[in-house]
Amino acid sequence: MPKPHAPGWDCDKCPRLADYRHANRTAQPDWHNAPVESAGPLSARLLIAGLAPGLRGANRTGRPFTGDFAGDLLYATLIKYGFAQGVYARAADDGVSFEDCRITNAVRCVPPQNKPTGAEINACRPFLESEIGAMANLCVILALGGIAHQAVLRTLGHKVSAHKFAHRARHDLSSGLTLIDSYHCSRLNTNTGRLTEAMFHQVFDNIRGRLDAAGAAS
Repeated sequence: MPKPHAPGWDCDKCPRLADYRHANRTAQPDWHNAPVESAGPLSARLLIAGLAPGLRGANRTGRPFTGDFAGDLLYATLIKYGFAQGVYARAADDGVSFEDCRITNAVRCVPPQNKPTGAEINACRPFLESEIGAMANLCVILALGGIAHQAVLRTLGHKVSAHKFAHRARHDLSSGLTLIDSYHCSRLNTNTGRLTEAMFHQVFDNIRGRLDAAGAAS
């Protein structure tokens, strides 16, 4: 399988995001401040799709969901369910390795106020399409939040209206892939109780069950 196409260090597809990135490079020259590449093996059966890098998370460290609160819950859960190994320390060089799991974002560059526009999501879609196309063993995609859910569906050519986003919803797509939804593991969602650790674990119970069933059938 070909390697996925990824945006370059100075990708200028989205002028607003490029301007924001350059401003952050000036303000924080020691940060990553560039499009964030996906992490994990292309041979994985699980792809986790988030919204976009967080300003002080992946935009700072250079690894998806690394460096902010969302990563605390996600990496702890990945390790609990055997999708990652090591000790997560909010740093890209903490030695965490991924097992049968890859992580990406619908938008690769940090957006102001963590809110990408529709045009920016569309501009990044070819990278998500290339990502999915390069994963020969892909079975399950976990969408963290409604925007990631919509981005995955549009990338795969499915109608968003036919697959309503809901926490723990499972969508068996005609492409043969299973899309599973979860509320985003953001600090806002966990602080307000919209997403609890137990709720997040239920999502991964579903994912592990789906992958185990697929393995038994093969």
